[in-house]
Amino acid sequence: MASFEWKGRDRGGRAQGGVLVADNKEAVFAVLRRQQIVPIAVKEKGKEIALPKLRRGINEKSIAVFTRQFSVMIDAGLPLVQCLQILGEQQDNKAFQRIILQVREDVEAGSSLAAAMKKQPQAFDELYSNMVAAGEAGGILDTVLQRLANYIEKAARLKSQVKSAMIYPAAVIGIATLVVYVILWKVIPVFATLFASLGAELPLPTRIVVGLSNFIGRYWWAILGGVIAAVFFVRQYYQTANGKMTIDRLLLRMPILGLVLRKIAVARFCRTLGTLMSAGVPVLEALEITARTSGNAVIEQAILQVRKAVEEGKTVAEPLKATEQFPPMVVQMISVGETTGAMDTMLAKIAEFYEDEVDIAVAGMMRLIEPIMIFFLGVVVGGIIISMYLPMFDLISKIG
Repeated sequence: MASFEWKGRDRGGRAQGGVLVADNKEAVFAVLRRQQIVPIAVKEKGKEIALPKLRRGINEKSIAVFTRQFSVMIDAGLPLVQCLQILGEQQDNKAFQRIILQVREDVEAGSSLAAAMKKQPQAFDELYSNMVAAGEAGGILDTVLQRLANYIEKAARLKSQVKSAMIYPAAVIGIATLVVYVILWKVIPVFATLFASLGAELPLPTRIVVGLSNFIGRYWWAILGGVIAAVFFVRQYYQTANGKMTIDRLLLRMPILGLVLRKIAVARFCRTLGTLMSAGVPVLEALEITARTSGNAVIEQAILQVRKAVEEGKTVAEPLKATEQFPPMVVQMISVGETTGAMDTMLAKIAEFYEDEVDIAVAGMMRLIEPIMIFFLGVVVGGIIISMYLPMFDLISKIG
């Protein structure tokens, strides 16, 4: 037995810490999970045990291919240990290969497949291991693995759409800002020097642009430092529970981007919950896992409210409507699914519908952003050029 100092966060995002006496770090993690605490670090006698990040160095494609091949082998009647040995040996990713072979060793030693995978959270997250556990219990492991492969592939596609929705506007705005900055920093001083040598009287727009150019040229280091500090502050603030909630709420309320992000959140919610329920995971556990994998603090809080209401004996649709975070159509279709006893099928249909909606929304947003940014650049750059030519017009009229 040894003493372990631990740090983590509870379900509300609040920092927690303490000391536990256990045989090893796995036992500490198990205790913390039972207490619904997400461990961040565990320290034993001055030796820091860093927790690996989820799927670090292992992409979704590799896990999806592994899962689909595993399903085919199980369906063909191959023993678990042999399947894992073959899949591990053919794996190109060395980190993933070590994990698969370790799972094989644990299974060979008598552990269940789900329990062995739970020990490898860097590759198999809670959703994965819970579905595998449900598949083992129901004798439908091959079917569950097929559903998992489909889920991972669709989740990766949705993740790509999130990146497109977030990165594209940021990249366009960044490029536009850089263009304006270079003009003010390098081009305007040339005109300012020319006007000074001619002794021209500068109109107000020109004085404003020249003043802004002088400020950028003189205090560029302060501007750069301010931008870096702002990015760092926002990142740190987003790591807190209140910060994540505030920023995620603002993102959902944005005019164009917010609509896309909400559709993405609805698609992810329906796909995850439907996949878990189709595998036989209990609804309360499925809702909890879905909340933690929602990717948005506002949606996560809403799902946890639904879970609490379901725990008290209510249906899923009723508290889902009360959160006001999900479209009425989604609530009504889930209500129909509960009534007919085909909620997992209904959730899959909603997910497919909203995944198509996300495609359309992302494409529409990109088409809309381009003319807006062209207009913005035209106004800004055109305004700068006109302000630089105004003194020239004045000089020409005096010479005439």
